[in-house]
Amino acid sequence: MFKKKKIPHTYVIVFYIVIIAAISTWIIPGGQYVKKKNPETGKEDVVYETHIIDGEEVEEPKFEYVENNPQTWQIFAALYKGFEKQAGIIVFILMVGGAFWIMNTTKSIDVGIYAFLNFTKKLEKYKFLRFIGVQNIILTMIMLMFSIFGAVFGMSEETIAFIVILVPLAISMGYDSITGVAIVFVAAGLGFAGAILNPFTIGIAQGIAGLPLFSGIEYRIVTWFIINFIGIAFILRYANKVKKNPKKSLVYETDEYWRKRGAGEKVDKIKYYTPKRAWFVFVFILISLILFSIEFKETTLKIGNSSFNAPMMPVATVLFSITSFFSLRKSVHFFILNLLAFTIIFLIIGVMGYGWYIMRIATLFLAMGLLTGVAAGYSPNDITKHFLDGAKDIMSAAIVVGLAGGIVIILQEGHIIDTILHSMAEGMKNFGKIASVGIMYLIQTAINIIIPSGSAKAAITMPIMAPFSDYIGISRQATVVAFQFGDGFTNMITPTSGVLIGVLGVARIPYDRWVKWITPFMIILIILGFLLLIPTVTMNLNGF
Repeated sequence: MFKKKKIPHTYVIVFYIVIIAAISTWIIPGGQYVKKKNPETGKEDVVYETHIIDGEEVEEPKFEYVENNPQTWQIFAALYKGFEKQAGIIVFILMVGGAFWIMNTTKSIDVGIYAFLNFTKKLEKYKFLRFIGVQNIILTMIMLMFSIFGAVFGMSEETIAFIVILVPLAISMGYDSITGVAIVFVAAGLGFAGAILNPFTIGIAQGIAGLPLFSGIEYRIVTWFIINFIGIAFILRYANKVKKNPKKSLVYETDEYWRKRGAGEKVDKIKYYTPKRAWFVFVFILISLILFSIEFKETTLKIGNSSFNAPMMPVATVLFSITSFFSLRKSVHFFILNLLAFTIIFLIIGVMGYGWYIMRIATLFLAMGLLTGVAAGYSPNDITKHFLDGAKDIMSAAIVVGLAGGIVIILQEGHIIDTILHSMAEGMKNFGKIASVGIMYLIQTAINIIIPSGSAKAAITMPIMAPFSDYIGISRQATVVAFQFGDGFTNMITPTSGVLIGVLGVARIPYDRWVKWITPFMIILIILGFLLLIPTVTMNLNGF
């Protein structure tokens, strides 16, 4: 009998990819685009040179081959540097994990999930909702919300914090951890790929390409609807298959961890109470919010290139005071859930109004975790213990993010990223418009596996692709859309994405199982992206 092959651990898979990247530095020649420091901005800009092609002057970025830098022992140094590179996401994961563990020990999330499931059962008495499927509606609404966040302000790293809430919810509803990740991370990824007003991808790419900011929005809205329709249908199909037969889930065995922590089974034994400390926490938060409201009477919310002023802090403070008062009269568990809800509200205000990134978001969740512990009546030692238990529980997710960072380090220090990009661009000079925009799209897709950062990739590729599109007679707007799709879809599968690896680590989904699930979906999305690019070169679209 043949021995069943054991699937490699995620750490092993990532390390193999690091080795493959190192081998590539021996095979692919070193090269770089020539850059010069801009005295005005202090940044390094790509140097352009003029060529005469078919009697016309065409500016192209200056590329030169440099001495190769094959990587050997640097593999191990790259792992260390990977931790340095991804330090922000690693600390974010540990802080959020510790904060949520404090909240989890209070059983408030269990109470919330149980109440939510009871609410969905009540909705099933309506024939129309029962026919459509109440849970299908709920999953769709959650996915649309996260997709809008991805499309408007580029939600990505922030999804890690929501995994801790929505994976247990999905399992309690009869689904699996893949469904839980899909309705958050994949939904945000669909929005990111079909970006409407994302300043980190569309904004930067159009700025470099010399296009009016967020022009061509009409067609991008159409693509967003189409991408989400296909994506949501795919996820719902899988979710309902698991619902009918849980053992068909690709992660049935590994989800045992979440099933053991399931809500609803022990929730009836929870004692509902409101300690005096919870009222003190409420007063403390309210005073703090009032002071913030005095300082920030109005918030300028930015949605793409548009902005408007609104009294977000004063309104949120009033709502918090009312909802907290009534939730405290029921139980501290409902107050903690209310605190979680307003943490998310302040996260949205912070990101859209004040440009918050992971440091401030991590700080917000840490404050939520500590205040949750105080409200529940925990001693300082208890809070510390629960925080450390949470950080320990999620440590594997944080470590794998650092390991994945080593892949990019190897490619950068091997001096082969620019060579790959230059070779791809040179190889597509003699194709028709549809083929050319399709190859641009494939190039962006391939580069995204190496450079998952949308803003970094825009800065590297758009100075090359935008002038090149003029040369081959393609609209620069079409080039931006090719970048947009190429940047968005493969974020959901590439092991170089710290966000993906972090999400899978938090959800406890082995990378190989995720690849097995997401690969057919990726093929569909990549083909869909190409089909959606065809109108950009064959039709007279506004802004193109």
